[in-house]
Parts: sequence; C-alpha cells; structure tokens
Amino acid sequence: MNRALRHPSFIAGGLLVLMLLLAAALSFVWTPHSAFEIDVPAKLQGPSASHWLGTDSLGRDIVSLLIVGSQNSIAVGVIAVGIGMGFGVSLGLLAAARRGWVEELVMRFSDFTFAFPALLSAIMLTAIYGPGLVTSIVAIGIFNIPVFARVTRAAANAVWSRDYVTASRACGKNQWHITFTHVLPNIASGLIVQATIQFATAILAEAALSYLGLGTQPPQPSWGRMLNEAQSMMFQAPQLAIWPGLAIALSVLGLNLMGDGLRDLLDPRLARSR
Repeated sequence: MNRALRHPSFIAGGLLVLMLLLAAALSFVWTPHSAFEIDVPAKLQGPSASHWLGTDSLGRDIVSLLIVGSQNSIAVGVIAVGIGMGFGVSLGLLAAARRGWVEELVMRFSDFTFAFPALLSAIMLTAIYGPGLVTSIVAIGIFNIPVFARVTRAAANAVWSRDYVTASRACGKNQWHITFTHVLPNIASGLIVQATIQFATAILAEAALSYLGLGTQPPQPSWGRMLNEAQSMMFQAPQLAIWPGLAIALSVLGLNLMGDGLRDLLDPRLARSR
C-alpha cells in the first residue's frame, strides 16, 4: 500500500477510473435531468446553471447523457473482459499443461479468431441478430479470448519450466493440481494487468461500434453515438463532440495508467527496487 501511494501512474489512473465508476453508480440514483427527456426549444444551449455543459441538438442535458452513457462503458468492459478471461485463461492453461497437439490446436484456434476483429465480428453478428449492446459485448468478448489465451499460455509455459514445478511433478502431483496451486497464482498478476488493458480497449471498441450504429441503440445514451450525432454540427456546436470524446479519452487513459502502475506494483523484481 505504501508503494502504491507513492506511484504517480497508479494514483492518477486509479482516480480517473474511480471517477468513471462513481459516475456509473451515480447514474442509477440521480442525474441533473432525465437523459431521455427531449426539449427541442432548449436545443444547443451553452453552459448554464440549469445545464452545466449545455444541451444537444434535441435539447437533452449533456451532463446527464455523459453520466448515463458511462453505464454502457462499464458494462461492456466488465462483461467482455470477463468473457475473454473466462475462456481465454482456461484455454491458455490447458495448452500449457497438456502441450503437444492440444497446445497446437488452441494456438491455431487463437490465430483463426484473430482474423475476426471486434468490428468485423460485430458486423457479422449484426447481420444475423441485429445491432445492440449485447452484439457489441459478444463481439468484443470473442476478440478478447485469443488475447488472454496467448498471454496465459506464454506466462504458464515459463512457470512450468521452474524448479519448484519440477519438484511438484516428482512428488506425484498431477497436471491440474500443479496448474491451480503453482501456475495460476504465479501468473495472476500479469493477467490482472492485461485485463485493465483490455478493459480500455473494450471501451474504445464499444464507442467505435456505437459511432457506426452497430452498438448501443437509441434512446439509451452512448458516448460513441453522441460523437456520431455531433459530427454534423462540428462547426455550429463543437462542444457536442468535445465532451464525449474527452470522457472516452480520460477513461482509457485512466485504465492504461492504472494498468501500468499495477504492472510495476505486482512485479516482484520492480518491488524490490522501490
């Protein structure tokens, strides 16, 4: 804890991520105005006591849209990363434990999945099931599976070559006992750092999909769709693009800074040097 409080990247990233979480939590109980209330006579107003950041082209309060839109970012990040970790870590551990044709099969599956990035997967799923938040989550989650599988397999292979694992095998412990008592605990820190990176990537991907009309659908607010609606008024009301763009940038920056800080804090070699 003392090292964490002295780590500027971790502190800065943690504060930005905490702001994102607080905004999402606050949106369930309070917003300055209803994010779904349309007031056309009040459209494109500047900042005021009633509307702190002004209103959009439909008269909706921008602050309320930003706060409620953070729900989607959190939901997509948590669920998509959870899907990626759940399947990817399991496949990576399996590949490292069994080796041989099992490892080759898992790696070739990862290569095949990499050929379908989140955007392409979302387009295919949209053609079948229609656009929506669930489509975005599934597409981003599928893209995360090979990422975690590769990271897990590489880290696990390094642990399997250690002397204490060899000693455990000599004592008669089976592969799964070694995997869950020695391998997984020793690679958990790297997986946590990777999860923060993929969380940031998921927020960007969700914003991109919503911008293209493949993600969150009206009337549910979304930062990406706010950017899409603002592009036709860039010269008339540039603030409509500035605020959601700033929200996305700060969220991604916070997660990346926190991930960088966690990497330093969880790495025992760096811990000894501090």
